[in-house]
Amino acid sequence: MTLSQIETVQGEAGNFTVKIKKNPRFVDEEKCIACGLCAQKCPKKVDDEYNMGLNKRKAAHIKYGQTVPLKYAIDAKNCIYQTRGKCGVCVDVCPTGAINHDMKTEYIDIKVGAIILAPGFKPFSPSGIDYYGYDEIPDVVTSLEYERMLAASGPSMGHLKKESDGKEPNKVAWIQCVGSRNTNGTNNGYCSSVCCMYAIKQAVMTQGHLPQGKSDQTIFYMDIRTPGKEYERYYETSRQKGVRYIKARPHTLLKGPDGSGVTLTWTDDTGKNHEDFFDMVVLSIGIQAPEDAMDLARKCHIELDPFKFAKTNSFDPVATTLEGIFVTGSFQSPKAIPQSIASASTAAARVKAVLAEARDTLTIEKKFVEEFDISGQEKRIGVFVCSCGNNISSVVDVNAVALFAKSLPGVAYVDNQMFTCSADTQDLIAQTIKDKNLNAVVIAACTPRTHEPLFQETLQNIGLNKYMVEMANIRNMNAWVHPNEPEKATAKAKQQVKMAIAKVTRNFPLADILVNITPRALVVGGGLAGMSAAHNLANQGYETILIEREADLGGVANTLLKTWKDEDIQTHLAALKEKVTTHKGIRVLTQTTLTAVAGFVGSFTGELNVNGSAEDIEFGACIIATGGNESKPAEYLYNQDDRVMTSLEINARMKTDPDWAQKITSAVFIQCVGSRNQYHPYCSRVCCTQSIKKAVRLKKMNPQMDIFILYRDIRTYADMETVYRQARDLGVIFIKYTRDAKPVVKQENSDLLVDLFDPILQRIVSIKADLIVLATAIVPNDTTPFVNLFKCSANADGFLMESHPKLKPVDSTVDGVFLAGICHYPKPIDEAISQGRAAASRASVILSKKTLKLDAIKSCVTHNCDGCALCVDICPYNAIELVEYQDEHGKKHRRIKTQEALCKGCGICAATCPKEGVVVNGFTLNQLKAQVDAILEKTI
Repeated sequence: MTLSQIETVQGEAGNFTVKIKKNPRFVDEEKCIACGLCAQKCPKKVDDEYNMGLNKRKAAHIKYGQTVPLKYAIDAKNCIYQTRGKCGVCVDVCPTGAINHDMKTEYIDIKVGAIILAPGFKPFSPSGIDYYGYDEIPDVVTSLEYERMLAASGPSMGHLKKESDGKEPNKVAWIQCVGSRNTNGTNNGYCSSVCCMYAIKQAVMTQGHLPQGKSDQTIFYMDIRTPGKEYERYYETSRQKGVRYIKARPHTLLKGPDGSGVTLTWTDDTGKNHEDFFDMVVLSIGIQAPEDAMDLARKCHIELDPFKFAKTNSFDPVATTLEGIFVTGSFQSPKAIPQSIASASTAAARVKAVLAEARDTLTIEKKFVEEFDISGQEKRIGVFVCSCGNNISSVVDVNAVALFAKSLPGVAYVDNQMFTCSADTQDLIAQTIKDKNLNAVVIAACTPRTHEPLFQETLQNIGLNKYMVEMANIRNMNAWVHPNEPEKATAKAKQQVKMAIAKVTRNFPLADILVNITPRALVVGGGLAGMSAAHNLANQGYETILIEREADLGGVANTLLKTWKDEDIQTHLAALKEKVTTHKGIRVLTQTTLTAVAGFVGSFTGELNVNGSAEDIEFGACIIATGGNESKPAEYLYNQDDRVMTSLEINARMKTDPDWAQKITSAVFIQCVGSRNQYHPYCSRVCCTQSIKKAVRLKKMNPQMDIFILYRDIRTYADMETVYRQARDLGVIFIKYTRDAKPVVKQENSDLLVDLFDPILQRIVSIKADLIVLATAIVPNDTTPFVNLFKCSANADGFLMESHPKLKPVDSTVDGVFLAGICHYPKPIDEAISQGRAAASRASVILSKKTLKLDAIKSCVTHNCDGCALCVDICPYNAIELVEYQDEHGKKHRRIKTQEALCKGCGICAATCPKEGVVVNGFTLNQLKAQVDAILEKTI
């Protein structure tokens, strides 16, 4: 329910009564034709929350909804009639009488068993902070405003323009940590987690918007924080592309000459002042708790942390302080999209466990309209060309592509849309298919891997077979790889569309395959992530097999002591082990490995090696949570001097001898040992926080101890920043080093010394250390067996790959297989537990069904098959078998038979067969030949 909010919450987990306040729209949706006259004539102009001040002339009427066309609603807070009882111009100009200012607020009581709070966040506003010049200098904008400028749907239609003079900005600077990591004038003493990556992304995108070689991007930073999967590679790529990074906090921003641009002043590490002119300055604003966080917490009876985010703990990271109410997204803590999506699945998993007994009691199955018969009809093809904002249209001339498509045989309708995947465009496509009697559709847009199911569903909604749509990937395979060759890219896009039309002309309706589901899960790996996944699945009511190759559960967590919040890990670990091993729905097998897998999503078979004995199992979904470990360094005198230890080794020492550290007078922590280099070109995510937490613990044990942390960038993201501040307050000394000037560890007589260049002192310093702790790279345990068994993917670093880095962060590249914990990427305990439960939530989507539909892109035998069995030998999925049959004369023949559920539609069989005895439905030789002929300009 949009325009609605929680008014009160009463009850307890499993039985809440929530009173919802439904605010009036003041517009009759059925009468509104979205002509826009009300917005045009409205005298009340307000800041546009989406264009963030770049389009400040906006009426009090706001669009909403996902219907076609979009309907209007009135923003009561800014409407003159609603606030003062005057005006009413909109009523006079509305041609259909849709506006009704007498609509009243409604209150609705709903009964629910659990509640998920996802109110999002509020962007920090730099308004009123004079030294940023945001209120006075037109060419100082926020990162959110700049994001809208880059967007094709933004106020400047994707064309970068300075607000001062309308000219293109060639030289742009970003200032990081605006409204984050700051307790001076704000209470935002945390890192907003996302700002560094979006600034880097914007800098790289800016290069694509401006003439090649004529743009200059500079990022001013305190620490570059890119601890996510593939983030460090993106950062390094940006450096190689020419993005400049300056470690400094600019202290003065002034208007440039004639009021255009910005003159920026900063001081470097040596104390030298610098001044430079930029066409624009972008303030990388942080994330704040939502404006009504306190009110929402009061109504829901939950507690907030000091920064007004929901209070949670590391071992149940989405549970609030009131049982049955959960939180997700940035209301839990600032986080990027992948973590937000994963935490949403985590919250869903917790709710599913709470409501397990009531599952399916209120389920409504989606049903599609009856499919209409297109057999015997001539093809009437509709072509929809997507601009994808400026992702495609900034390179490819989409209007020229659309015009070209109109000239091709069989094409009955062509249209160009800004975002073809948007909900309103989907409805438009559906309506167009009906109105124009189309029986085949071509979408010239992005990758079918992520978006084809969306367009297939649109066809199903109006009764057209889902396999009558074909996609031309003019974004990923064209605009993104030819950004500097627009003419050639446009010509290529025309050929791609031509090929798609040629293929869809020969497409025919296909039927999906229905398979039975085995309602049992297999979890591989008994660490925190794996146990959390297994326990949640069992609590949802699904039988679960948990296997662990070692003799004991727990994994690396067995060696850990405290979380960064000072929570005792071993106490929680012991409790979780007890819950898992005593749960009736979980079968725990230690000293066990998975040795063979066959089958498909919903119906896998596998073989286990259980302490030397083979055992066959069946399962419908699998969660891989095989963990990782710290790497062992070959530098800094490791293994040559007992005083040099890794992070886990000092844990073990402190666990067995808590008083050992009392004897130490000087400790040095060295960060990024084996990380962020050519061997492990990624950030291990947890090392900074763990080293700082150890330093704090040592400092509290012995306040006289000298502690130094040598770092490249401190990456205490989100509210972990509080530990960094605590360490500084306790006297821990932080010294930055660079990749070109690493610390040197040496022995002099019996002394252990660390030499490095101090950028503040501008000299080499030598530190005498009783203890050196190396924060080494975290590496995954060997994932090769799972790549071979399930045919899933791993990246260059050995971490298993997700299906989509943002939209499906816990799904593997194979349907029915999910990822959790360090096998996916290094992460702290709360994120590992969260991802384990998120994977359980995704797996339960499959396990909750009795049957599952598989796509129809499967191999199929033809009458040309003579039983040579070449395809049987080369099928990687063992989906083809050789069978004997008798013809009508009683003569025996051999022919292949495809097990459709096992077939992945890879096409190796069809490519191998010398007689066209096997084809792949949806990709027949006739269809593929038509595409080739289209390129060769033969008749299509």
